[in-house]
Amino acid sequence: MKNRKLSIRISDEDLQKIHCKAEKSKLSVTDYVTKCCLGKQIFVINGLDEVIRQQKALGNNLNQLATLCNMGKVKFVNLERMTEEYVKINEQLTELLDRKRWKS
Repeated sequence: MKNRKLSIRISDEDLQKIHCKAEKSKLSVTDYVTKCCLGKQIFVINGLDEVIRQQKALGNNLNQLATLCNMGKVKFVNLERMTEEYVKINEQLTELLDRKRWKS
């Protein structure tokens, strides 16, 4: 529970930088500053949102197929295309993480 307040003096320039970094990391300023001060790493990986969207869509499709199989409405499923899509998504994730590793 966040029930304490911390006041500090900071320049307008530094405050603006902190706000920008918090926004980029999709954290509130409070959460961003707390994580930084406690030595926790914050990773921002551009392009990750699209890869996660694709992964969720693929997962939804797989769940729908499993449901249909359990209902007895589908007897045979060719998962070749789904497997190919899964491989592409994993390649995108690997590429994004490799780019992040080399920039750090």
